[in-house]
Amino acid sequence: MHLTRFTDYSLRVLIYLAIKGEQRSTITEIAERFDISRNHLMKVVQDLNHQGYITAIRGKNGGLLLKRDPETIRLGELVRDTERDLSLVECFGDENECVITPACRLKPILAEALAAFLAVLDQYTLADLLGPQRPGLVQLLHLEDATSPIAPPQAPRPEA
Repeated sequence: MHLTRFTDYSLRVLIYLAIKGEQRSTITEIAERFDISRNHLMKVVQDLNHQGYITAIRGKNGGLLLKRDPETIRLGELVRDTERDLSLVECFGDENECVITPACRLKPILAEALAAFLAVLDQYTLADLLGPQRPGLVQLLHLEDATSPIAPPQAPRPEA
């Protein structure tokens, strides 16, 4: 099975926004960090907004934010929502013209495999994608970890 670029980019957007926490991000910023097409990313963001994964705020102080907690975003759900066609072979579709379909066992076996694939993804959330790798992701994306506690300012030293 091969996930589409659309799903890949959807995962990247959600990972990025999860790392940024409450800090708003822009499509341009995300496209630059991942070195991917801004135009394609616009379609992905529009779909994620429509599906309720993110909030897109327009205007001068606008930007993108996760709409749901990372712990509530199941990877299997996301794949189901972003993959337009989970038909692994022709006989899964409405326009099946395969002559051996009535006697073939491939369709039920592949259907079982697809169900198992999605069931495994359902066990993981967006939060699981961050986990202990979060500092590495922050570094690779050249971000300051938005959710780390900020150290309080140091009191000025008394002059001697």
